[in-house]
Amino acid sequence: MLTIRLQRKGKKNQPFFKIIVTEEKRSSTGGRFVEELGFYNPLTKERSLKGDRAKYWMSVGAKPSDTVYNMLVTESIIEGKKRPQHKKSKKKQLIEPERPEAEAAPQPKADQPPAEAPVAETPPPIALNEPKKETTEGIDPSPLQGR
Repeated sequence: MLTIRLQRKGKKNQPFFKIIVTEEKRSSTGGRFVEELGFYNPLTKERSLKGDRAKYWMSVGAKPSDTVYNMLVTESIIEGKKRPQHKKSKKKQLIEPERPEAEAAPQPKADQPPAEAPVAETPPPIALNEPKKETTEGIDPSPLQGR
């Protein structure tokens, strides 16, 4: 499957990107590509893009990456909303799931007295300085005596 994406070029700390059409499985840092559609320099914000060729490749079935799609929307080559490039963290969603307002804790009614909180049973205290009991059952002492 073909994709339209950026290929990084340039020196260290001086990047610029080629906008290319390539196979999805090929490396994005190097390798062969089908066609070069333009370039983007993030340092000077300069960009050049062949809009008619991008439309052609998309009509053939090439999928643009999120960054290239946003560039095409900005240049008004295609119409649509920009795509979010950064996804939300799954870790944060697992820790704090969002609840709708309807599921929030119910408020007591004005004519009823507030209900008392249930009393939780406390577990028995744990002795921290209690010595451990060691057992020697099932251990053959004969191999240890030679040492």
